[in-house]
Amino acid sequence: MILQNINSPEDLKKLPDSKIETLEKEIREKILEVVSVNGGHLASNLGVVELSIALHRVFNSPQDAIVWDVSHQCYPHKLLTGRYKDFSSIREKNGISGFTRICESKHDYFDAGHASSSISSALGLLTAWKLEGREDKVVAVIGDGALTGGMAFEALSHAGQLCKNLIVVLNDNQMSISRNTGALSRYLSRLTASSSYQKLRYKVDSFIDKIPFFNRVIGKFIFRVKRGIKGLFLTNNLFVDLGFVYVGPLDGHNEKELEKVFRRVEKIPYPVVVHVVTKKGKGYSPAENNPSAFHGVGPFNLSDGNVEKVETRSFTQVFSNKIMELAEKNNRICAITAAMSKGTGLDSFSRHFPSRFFDVGIAEEHAVTFAGGLAAGNMIPVVAIYSTFIQRSVDQIIEDVALQNRHVIIVLDRAGAVPSDGETHQGIFDISLLRPVPNLTLITVASESELDKCLDWAVYNTEGPVCIRWPKNNCPVENEGFKAPVQEGRGVLIKAEDFAPAVYAREIMDSKSVKGKFLIVCTGSLFPESLVACRSLMMQDIEADIFSLRFLKPFDEEHFLSVAENYDGIVFAEDGVKIGSMAEYLDRIVHECSKTSGIKTKVLAFPDHFLSNGSREDILTQAGTGSAAMEKSVLEMLK
Repeated sequence: MILQNINSPEDLKKLPDSKIETLEKEIREKILEVVSVNGGHLASNLGVVELSIALHRVFNSPQDAIVWDVSHQCYPHKLLTGRYKDFSSIREKNGISGFTRICESKHDYFDAGHASSSISSALGLLTAWKLEGREDKVVAVIGDGALTGGMAFEALSHAGQLCKNLIVVLNDNQMSISRNTGALSRYLSRLTASSSYQKLRYKVDSFIDKIPFFNRVIGKFIFRVKRGIKGLFLTNNLFVDLGFVYVGPLDGHNEKELEKVFRRVEKIPYPVVVHVVTKKGKGYSPAENNPSAFHGVGPFNLSDGNVEKVETRSFTQVFSNKIMELAEKNNRICAITAAMSKGTGLDSFSRHFPSRFFDVGIAEEHAVTFAGGLAAGNMIPVVAIYSTFIQRSVDQIIEDVALQNRHVIIVLDRAGAVPSDGETHQGIFDISLLRPVPNLTLITVASESELDKCLDWAVYNTEGPVCIRWPKNNCPVENEGFKAPVQEGRGVLIKAEDFAPAVYAREIMDSKSVKGKFLIVCTGSLFPESLVACRSLMMQDIEADIFSLRFLKPFDEEHFLSVAENYDGIVFAEDGVKIGSMAEYLDRIVHECSKTSGIKTKVLAFPDHFLSNGSREDILTQAGTGSAAMEKSVLEMLK
């Protein structure tokens, strides 16, 4: 086996050309073997195997830097840079990350996880090196999906202005997570499809290969000639207009051809875009045929690609069904997503209501402001974005939606603890970021019924902006309390007798053996963990009720304090960061009120540091917000 003997790019460089095809096959087999068990990003990684090999055979990592945008396609890179032995632990607790991590390898220059940042990071690194007299190369690898993000164009414009010899590899697979849409995608497709240019390019390349001394002067001349020829066939090449030398499109699965081009590009003293066309899921037919489904996938059957199905429905599926129902009845409702129609549950909506569905690409800022414009035109836009990605849109939420009190509904999938994807994907900042925004209503839901009722309320019972958050999780067993009508500012109190296990009789609760009466106050996502903690406490003769917050803003303080005064102690549990949390706010108002000031309290929320890989349970345990931490907090109060 070749792959297990590749411990660094230097080993790869020594490999004979005749062995490369076998290595490509082994890399794909290893990725499939591990991802089918651990889950992960599959299609994107299968698509960049040849590209990764070519980059590491030509450039000298880590002296040269290879910067992967998003970096969810870095699995081949990891296998080629000494992480073969650890690869089976990818995305698991204490294992290696599914993204590039500085702490993991000297070949990883940045902690990545969000799109469109690679060119900015690479240009900054290259500029710093130039200022200290260093001549090493920096290569940014960015997908056509990530190129839809405005930040990428800001960086391209700046790179052309600085005239640094930055190398940008545009990995064009016509996909981000969902299939790409919009003018940029069509533009790149037109570049790829220019057969007249392709024929002439290969003729010129053949001519260059015959030049015996391809020195710097001849290189400049030849590439200027080629640039001029491209102008005849592609008169409005965006990259050329921004100041780049444009090379391509190239077959991204022809490793030999890629190596040849990269060796030429290395010598160009100007910023260069190398346009590479790849196929997501290359080499595994289920992923090739359905790359969107195999972008980020859970464990699956390797022989047929089937993912194990579960009986319960996820919050995403509930949202998908509910927005379809709402849109059927109300033709003012439209839906917006940022390259994630499937991940956010809007794929069905896109098929049934195509004229009211908008996938803006990886452009979260635009998505929110666009929604504000739709609301100004009397539509009811629903913007579906993961919690970790809404961070990019905070300014737009403040200025373009909340300030103008537009009726925009923002739904945040994957709020709170997000398993396996590590630090960059935890949805733990939205509460602290959005609670201070005036006019904005912030809701956290705990069940299928509650999500259903809160979406109805957001559409029909308010005129301003509403944000609703839910976890990446299956809906828990329904509790009757969550079917209660929505009352603005109020949560749901679920008494112990409503969820007591069969072995726990009501007469025990009424007896003198009860050691105390406690309340766990939680954001909706933590209801299942609160339930586990309360049941365990009840078996220890400790009465424990649950107050699921529902509304984080506005909040009915008077009503909450009237509930809180009936308890000996309160645990506040939140699936967000502690700094600026709802939990800290509630803790404060309890101690400021004369009727509740003597009640013992404990705040459980995410600590002031980033949390790595693991299951949902692992992450909550790390954060000290899981069921065990809730139970322990109550027992400590009893002491």
